[in-house]
Amino acid sequence: MATIEMTFPEDSREALARSDRNLSEFERWASMAAGTALAVYGLSRLRSSGWLYAGLGGLLLRRGVTAHCDVYEALGVNTAGTRSDTRAALRGARGVNVLESVTINQPIETLYRFWRNLENLPRFMHHLQSVERITDTISHWRAKGPAGTIVEWDAEIHNEVANKLIGWRSLEGSGVVSAGSVNFDAVPGDRGTRVTVHLQYSPPGGRIGAAVARLFGRDAASEIREDLRRFKQLVEAGEVATTSGQPRG
Repeated sequence: MATIEMTFPEDSREALARSDRNLSEFERWASMAAGTALAVYGLSRLRSSGWLYAGLGGLLLRRGVTAHCDVYEALGVNTAGTRSDTRAALRGARGVNVLESVTINQPIETLYRFWRNLENLPRFMHHLQSVERITDTISHWRAKGPAGTIVEWDAEIHNEVANKLIGWRSLEGSGVVSAGSVNFDAVPGDRGTRVTVHLQYSPPGGRIGAAVARLFGRDAASEIREDLRRFKQLVEAGEVATTSGQPRG
């Protein structure tokens, strides 16, 4: 059985201390994990399009080892927490945008109160492990990261209109750079409430990382769509429907 050996430049440690470091620690490890997975995947399929995946994996590995992204540098993005904040990292087209919505047969007040208690979110957002309230507007989040890792960050509610809007963003220096909002709007004809989630984030590995996530069947749009489906089930029926333990077919 062939052994794949990967070596990195001897000056990689010095590279991490360079002034041009522009990746957070989380993005570094995510890039290396995704790069390794793609490299192994590509090398196992060299007779087809494997070289493409192997090459992309090598670029992600280099990105993670050096903690430097050339694309970020060209766009002026920095998620290392040394000279940027959430707004700078997500400005314009730099972040990835997701917009999903669902109609729920419940009054606005009920849905707003449920969502505003952020500790309820892990009940229907499966990637979240916990949300801990620190103050009325600041909370600590724990989520499942790539390759079985746990990702933690702090976020703040910076925009709020009762029974209408909740806006949040990660605090400066967090390993996860994201911002978003949830809107609650009455559906005409007394047909329930429209819940709309807008998320903007800088994914692990930047836009390349988002493409890798889609390649392996996981992306923010799909996850939020499923989260909203579970939210609807939870507040309408009192529980989330599951097929666990049932026969397939």
